[in-house]
Amino acid sequence: MDRMRITLALLVVGGVLTTAAFVMAFTVAAVPDFGTVTVAQEADTVRELKEVTEDGYVYGRPDWGQKIFYFHVPVAEASFLVLFFTAFYGVRFLMTKRRGFDVRARIATEVTLLFVTLTMITGVLWTRAAWGVWWEWEPRLTTYFILTLMVIGYFVLRNSIEDEERRATYAAAFGILAFINAPISFFVTRLLPSTHPVIERGGLQPPMLVAFILAQIGMLMIGYAVYRLRMREEQVNDDLEQLKLALEG
Repeated sequence: MDRMRITLALLVVGGVLTTAAFVMAFTVAAVPDFGTVTVAQEADTVRELKEVTEDGYVYGRPDWGQKIFYFHVPVAEASFLVLFFTAFYGVRFLMTKRRGFDVRARIATEVTLLFVTLTMITGVLWTRAAWGVWWEWEPRLTTYFILTLMVIGYFVLRNSIEDEERRATYAAAFGILAFINAPISFFVTRLLPSTHPVIERGGLQPPMLVAFILAQIGMLMIGYAVYRLRMREEQVNDDLEQLKLALEG
C-alpha cells in the first residue's frame, strides 16, 4: 500500500504541476511575436501596438501556437526518457534472460507509446498554428515520425512471435534499436538545417521558464506514475495467474 500511495502522490503532484504550468502559459507567460501587421486605423485587438507610422498602426503578430510548447516539449522529453528504460531493460534481459526485465521493457514501451502519441498530436497542432500546414517533412518531424513507427513496430513484433523467449529476445534488440533514434531526433535540428524551433540558452523570459520547468517536472512525474501503475497491474495479474494454477493443481 505504501508504494501505491507514493504512485498516487506522484500522479496527483504531477497533475497539479502540469496544470499550474498550463495556467501560467495562458496568463503570465509571454507570447512572442513573429512579425508585424500594419492597419490603417487603430484596432481593438489583443495584438500589442508596436508603433504608429505614416502608413498606419503597427501591431505585433503573436505566436499563439507557442502556447502548445508548454505541453509539446515535456511530453516529447518524457517519450525520450521512458524509451531509454526500454533499451536499458532490454540490455538487462539480453544479459540475464530474466522475464522480469522483459516485462519492465514492455511496460516502458507502452508508456513511451502514450507519450509519442501525445507528442505527435501536439506537434501537428503546433505545425498547423505556426506554419499553416498539418505536416512538413523537415528533419525533426521526419526522425520523430520514424521513432513513432518503431515504437508501434515494437508491439507488432511482439504480437507476431509465439515463443516467449524468442519474443522477448527480438523485442529487446528492437527496443534498443528504437532508442538509438531518440538522440538522433533530439540533436538533428542542431546538426542539419531545420525549420523546427530550438530552445537557446537564455531564450525564455522568467515566467515562461518557470512554466516550462513546472511542465517538465510534472510530466515526468506523471510518466513515472503511469509506469508504476502498469507494473502494479502486471504484478497483480501474475499473482492471480499463480493462484489460479495453484487452485487447478
